[in-house]
Amino acid sequence: MSTDTAFNPLMTLGSHVFQSRLIVGTGKYDTYNLMRDCLEASGSEVITVAVRRERLIDADGYNILDFIDLDRYTILPNTAGCFSSEDAVRVARLGREILEGLENPGADWVKLEVLGDTKTLLPDPVATLQATEELVKDGFQVLCYTTDDPITARRLKEAGATSVMPAGSPIGSGQGILNPNNIRICIEYLKENDPDYPVIVDAGVGTASDVCFAMELGCDGVLLNTGIAGAEDPLTMAVAMKLACQSGYQAARAGRIPRKLYATASSPESGIVAPGR
Repeated sequence: MSTDTAFNPLMTLGSHVFQSRLIVGTGKYDTYNLMRDCLEASGSEVITVAVRRERLIDADGYNILDFIDLDRYTILPNTAGCFSSEDAVRVARLGREILEGLENPGADWVKLEVLGDTKTLLPDPVATLQATEELVKDGFQVLCYTTDDPITARRLKEAGATSVMPAGSPIGSGQGILNPNNIRICIEYLKENDPDYPVIVDAGVGTASDVCFAMELGCDGVLLNTGIAGAEDPLTMAVAMKLACQSGYQAARAGRIPRKLYATASSPESGIVAPGR
């Protein structure tokens, strides 16, 4: 057994099983070469590709798929840029068709985003629920991007979502986890009578401490893109995100000490040398 496996037990998302609990995106990198190197450094086994926004052939004639090892990574198609349930369902089916042609195991699932407006990029809860219901009926394993509202999260699970992914803060904002109490409640609601149900923080992560905090709250994984791609040194940040995810997961299961108002000595009080000796 490898060291990573021993210290980072497997994450199960529907029919997929992974060692890494970090999911990373492929957008916003300066070059495809940098993207490829950061994906490798992050240790992620799942990478998201925005089917609607991604131009498979760029202005220089390069294909993003030329820089992604399809035998190494499971692609998670993303419906980013969709503002209606109908559009999201259509894009999800397009992603499935592409990945079936590539014989990639990610053909059977989708990261669902149905956005409410272009300014906040917050999800439309009604349209997201509608799209989830339809995609589940169509055989998809649906990973739902949503707000940190526990009631919405519970409804998405009831609709058949494979994983519910509440936002830490708005997409690309780098604000981290703005409302940890709501994330805690989401986890409580979603794991009630189903402790293995996967809850993943998606969006808003700015640095490694945000990833660690999300995992310490009890999340099963973190999905991010801008936190790495937008860093001053993306490659080093990719490594930091990997280590933070592993560290936070272990810390959550180790159990932190209680917070106390006053100090507690760490050295024993018995056997103290008497004053004057």
